[in-house]
Amino acid sequence: MYIRKILLAIVFIGLGVAAYFAYFVYSAMFTPNTAFNNEQAYILIPTGADYNEVREQLEPLLIDIDKFDALAERKKYTANVKPGRYIIKKDMNNNDIINSIRSNNVPVRVAFNNQASLEKLAGRISNQIEVDSASLYNAMVNPEFLSEKGLSEATALQIYVPNSYEVFWNTSAEGFVNKMHKEYERFWNNSRTKKAEGIGLSKDEVMTLASIVHEESKKRDEQPRIAGVYMNRLRIGMALQADPTLKFAAYKLPKYKNTIIKRVLNVHKEIESPYNTYKNAGLPPGLITMPDISAIDAVLNYEKHKYLYFAADAKRLGYHKFAKTLAQHNINARAYQRYLSAQGINR
Repeated sequence: MYIRKILLAIVFIGLGVAAYFAYFVYSAMFTPNTAFNNEQAYILIPTGADYNEVREQLEPLLIDIDKFDALAERKKYTANVKPGRYIIKKDMNNNDIINSIRSNNVPVRVAFNNQASLEKLAGRISNQIEVDSASLYNAMVNPEFLSEKGLSEATALQIYVPNSYEVFWNTSAEGFVNKMHKEYERFWNNSRTKKAEGIGLSKDEVMTLASIVHEESKKRDEQPRIAGVYMNRLRIGMALQADPTLKFAAYKLPKYKNTIIKRVLNVHKEIESPYNTYKNAGLPPGLITMPDISAIDAVLNYEKHKYLYFAADAKRLGYHKFAKTLAQHNINARAYQRYLSAQGINR
């Protein structure tokens, strides 16, 4: 009888322990454990991070971090941390949270506008994903990558078309530049490719000319007309004489470092550079900036006319006056020069 009571007591104690353990497991796995009021929260897990770093980010977001620890250990997540950007939704339980941060790496939408150089682009991107700007820049100018893609340092900027793109936050520098090259190939669809062939320009040449058009005018309604002027000049073998290319050449010289050229002067036209389109016929070796899609399409759909010249319009700032003859152009140009002088802009 006594032994029977002991056995019954052991059984009841065992059932109690089992019940408690079952409750603990159920509570740890299936009870909502979020402590924030927003609909969702994100955590960023760096490459090479361990569980302690993940835990540090999770602790302010959870009601009971200890129960999360216990389940994470049981599900072997503590030894299998993966980098990325992960979402935690309001009222998620620990089991769902672990499943989410284990396998649901959520992409970010990276956006960039007209960056004047690869260095500036790398800086802009590094603020949006994990990789640092130096690594990005090195990947952008990597000779092996450029050679494989048929690019050079002069044309490397062209594969980065201003837009927004989905990438994983922990994407590597090499992964990012390869992603952008694929997006560039997608941008050059059959329609754009046929248009480039139809106007007698390669993709590289379209992008280079578009960068000049973009620097000449940000007015979308005027860009096709400006593109038409340059196409007319190319067709007859006339030098492009594009002032933005002179500025680009000047800014590469120590003399003009950290300066802003507001007025192109004759001294700038004497700069020895393949980007000096007053001295060199045809297009420069590559882009002078990152052009908008509007400027690229303006080249592909340039306005057909007989204009060979244009000058900034002092009465409609941002727009230009167009001319078919040099005599008329000189009149337009002098009017704008008088405006600049009146504003005290001498260089």
